[in-house]
Amino acid sequence: MSYFERISGDRGLNPLPASPFRLLDLGYLVLGDGERFEAATGEREVLAVVLGGRGTFAVAGHTFANVGGRPNVFSGKPHSVYLPCRSSYAITAQGALQVALVSAPSSLQTAPYAIAPERVAAGTWGAANFSRSYHQILTLASQPDLPAARLIVGETYTPSGNWSTFPPHRHERDDLPREAYHEELYFFKVSPADGFGIARYYDDELDTGFIVRDDTVLMAPHGYHTVVSAPGYTTYYLWALAGNQRIQATVEDAALAWVSRTVPMLKALGH
Repeated sequence: MSYFERISGDRGLNPLPASPFRLLDLGYLVLGDGERFEAATGEREVLAVVLGGRGTFAVAGHTFANVGGRPNVFSGKPHSVYLPCRSSYAITAQGALQVALVSAPSSLQTAPYAIAPERVAAGTWGAANFSRSYHQILTLASQPDLPAARLIVGETYTPSGNWSTFPPHRHERDDLPREAYHEELYFFKVSPADGFGIARYYDDELDTGFIVRDDTVLMAPHGYHTVVSAPGYTTYYLWALAGNQRIQATVEDAALAWVSRTVPMLKALGH
């Protein structure tokens, strides 16, 4: 079973080549100026995250014009549009447009809505050489008034030489409040684009690593995961989770969890 794939960047909708997921899915939509893409959500909810460019989104009788604006993921907070289940929609590009379409099963009947950059919470996790910045696009903690059935979505930026999602964590069973079951994917971009990072993915039966490059995807239906950026390069990943509820609770690898306890001290020292 493959847990790491490269998704095509061809014009049109590019699906995952293979997937171990029961719930999550990702499509990478690439459009040229004036091009239009039409589809229906079916029995799924979709969050359309504009990675770069600008477009008009028409869904379920609503029109959201001029959505987007950042030229790429390394240039500010995102615009996004929530597309509810059982809805037909169309996306029309105003210039070159790249959109990530993350989805999960849903029966939630709600109106579509746009998420402007000012609604996206930002901050920093970790410290020292395992610090990274984040955007929370659609989470219960940061946007409790925005309805969704399963999806939890955000972005993380890992600086040159730094580790991300460290200590490695898992979320593979419902044992609240300690742990909540979620499938998770990371959709990567790298700056400069010729750079790379490394991802480790492991559990009791599997321990493997992957080279992170533009348009690669780590898929974690279970197990621990972590990412590191090569010196001189920043790695970005769009992260999306789907499970039985939208409460986030993770368990760190017990052998490495002590690193988390150093964060307050490192921050106090200015790291």
